Parts: sequence; structure tokens; C-alpha cells
Amino acid sequence: MRPAAGNFREPVAAKVPEITALFWVIKLLTTGMGESTSDYLATTSLVLAAAVGFVGFVVAMWLQFRTRRYVPVVYWFAVMMVAVFGTMAADALHVVLGVSYVVSTAFYAVALAVVFILWRRTEGTLSIHSIVTRRRELWYWLTVLLTFALGTAAGDLTAIALHLGFLASGVLFAVVIAVPAIGWRLGLNPVVAFWFAYVVTRPLGASFADWLGKPHSFAGGLGYGDGVVSGIALLLIAALVGYVQLAGHGVQQRGAFEAAAA
Repeated sequence: MRPAAGNFREPVAAKVPEITALFWVIKLLTTGMGESTSDYLATTSLVLAAAVGFVGFVVAMWLQFRTRRYVPVVYWFAVMMVAVFGTMAADALHVVLGVSYVVSTAFYAVALAVVFILWRRTEGTLSIHSIVTRRRELWYWLTVLLTFALGTAAGDLTAIALHLGFLASGVLFAVVIAVPAIGWRLGLNPVVAFWFAYVVTRPLGASFADWLGKPHSFAGGLGYGDGVVSGIALLLIAALVGYVQLAGHGVQQRGAFEAAAA
């Protein structure tokens, strides 16, 4: 049956951006924003936090799946809401269910590994350049959601459970993220390098956001407030995404889309 006009049809171009330095800058900002926004909402009202996180996530996914090509404003709004919702998903295991950070980190690591295996078996590739069908896009966003949840749990594990503090935890992940960057230059599979770095950006950005926002008595924070950190991150993201939207930066070339689709 042919889908009606306006329904979720197959993409006519790649639905994710080209991987550039600006991509990683915006990605890091969304991780910090997701962490600080989620914590700020949770301290204000758990009901409000759950409503904003879930509704925002659903709306963002609805908008993203309605588009048929990469639209920077829509795509990065989706990433931001996944950042907030993924943070809440990870925090819920610890705060609501009392699951330790070790167990929650292991749980999300296993879940992510299972998704990678199933995605690879189903589609034959995990490449960022292969997101050219609706089914692959579903796999992509499920993976992104789990990377945010895993990164949140891992960051809390090092900063709180292992008593490193937020600053030391951020420095640790800054060193770790250099591994895929150097490995890629030395011949590491680019798909492996990308997803390795993608996972690590979450605890890296979140650790520094927590360091800036949390009080000194809580893992050595500077105490500027989660709301302030979230607001500044949102302004920076808005400025960069606005530039990307107007400049057409990061759009994958048509030839790459056609090759991936074939």
C-alpha cells in the first residue's frame, strides 16, 4: 500500500550530518545541556521533569522522522531531547530503582552491544553514511539513545561511585576520547572510531557540565547552578545550529547517499 502524502516516507537524502569538527563541538554541548537540564528539572519537580523529557523526546522524534533529508534544526533538536531523555533514563535506574552505578553502566553497555549486533546483522553496516532508509534511521536513534544513557551512567560511576569528582572525571574522558581519534589516524576502522568517540562524548560533556553546575560539596563542583549551565549551553547550541542551518554546513553529498542506498 502506498503511503499517503505527508506520512513517514523513505528519505530522499541522508538523514544525519557529515562528521566534521563542528559536529563534535555541538555534540559535546548537547551532552552537557542534557545533563544540566535533566538535573535542573528533576530538582524543580520530578513530574515536570518526566513530562518535559518524555513529551519533548516524542515530539523531537516525530519531527525528525517526518523530514526526508537532514535538516540541522530538526536533527539537533532531536539530539538535545535524546540527551535529556537519555539522562533521565539512566538516572531513573539509580534514583528510583536504587540500582548501583556499576550495574546501570553494565546494563546499558550490554544493551548497546546487543543493538549494535542486531543492527549489523540486519543492515550489514553501522556506518553513519548508511542512514538512508527509515529502518536504518530507527536503528540509529535507538543507538544514540543508549549511548546517552550509557554515558550518563559511566560518568556518574567515575565521578561519584569511584570518588574521582567531576573535574577529574572530565579529564579522564578527555584522555579516553583521544584513543579513537589517534586510532583512526593509525588505521582504526572509521565506524568503530566514530561510535567509540560518540559514546565517550556523553560522559565527557556531562562531567564538565556537572563540575560547573554542582555545588563544591557534591563531587567538587563550582556551584554556578544547573539552570545557568543549561541556559548557556542552549544559547551556544542555538547559535551554532543557526549557523549550520543558514550555511548548509555538514550536509552529506548526494553521491554518498546514492552509494549507501545502493
